[in-house]
Amino acid sequence: MTTAEIEFLINDDELAGAARTALESHASIEGVTASPLRPVHNGFKAFIGAQSYEVSEIAIVTLLQAVAHEKPVLFLPLTALGRHQHQTLISIEDLAVSDLPGRTVGVRAWSQTTGVWVRGFLAEQYGVDLRSVRWRTYESGHVPERADPSWVERAPEGSSLAKDLLEGRVDFAVMGNDRPKDERVRSVIPDPAKMARDWAQKVGYVPVNHVFAVRESAARELGDAVCQMYDAIAERLEARKSDGAPGVPLEPYGFAALRPAVTAAAKYAWEQELLPRPVEYDELVERTSNALGVPASRLGA
Repeated sequence: MTTAEIEFLINDDELAGAARTALESHASIEGVTASPLRPVHNGFKAFIGAQSYEVSEIAIVTLLQAVAHEKPVLFLPLTALGRHQHQTLISIEDLAVSDLPGRTVGVRAWSQTTGVWVRGFLAEQYGVDLRSVRWRTYESGHVPERADPSWVERAPEGSSLAKDLLEGRVDFAVMGNDRPKDERVRSVIPDPAKMARDWAQKVGYVPVNHVFAVRESAARELGDAVCQMYDAIAERLEARKSDGAPGVPLEPYGFAALRPAVTAAAKYAWEQELLPRPVEYDELVERTSNALGVPASRLGA
């Protein structure tokens, strides 16, 4: 039996530990390396370009773009990061959602998954015409083939989103973990935690940010090991029993459980000109199942 070395990129220590234990126990794996790279999004471009990592967590939108552009990566139906997003639309001014038209909103990258979710529910839940807003980005995405839409402007080289927000060069910003620690910063949507819970209950999912992916060559050559790793991570997610709202899991796993969130993300990504073509969820399921050589039910279909 041939053996292989595996390197993975997973931020969550518990899930990374489960992945390592499962992979190290498999006879076909002779070495396992956990990448220390943080923040993990700095490794996504190398992963989808098949330059680093056999397994990686990945932003949903980056995964969808990679599939649409025929990159050699496959969706593994496991949540690496699930969180609500209504609190991430912020401002230092006394502004409301109704003030968005004609104003400037900064977002790190047009393809940043948090921004895609925020724009999605602004359009769907609040009726905002996204093209009536001046969107400003600060970085390119992880898939170089996809440029920003023509109606999105790029900030001058060397600009900082946080600095532009605090100094009034943008009226709003979409920021999650990088939200500035300044007492003037406020969430624009009133009572965002309740609004997010209510929205999740209505649509039946939490807007998952990161899922897992595997390089296609690794899936074909090491399918048993990948499935064993999937089982170990799924077991940890089940043990957490984290709910973002009653009956709406924050960390879903399995093809069936992740279908609503990934389908919605794909819809938003297409509407926001992030994809060269629509990506259907069943396409993701089929590609993964075929490469691993297992029925979709093996991964919770």
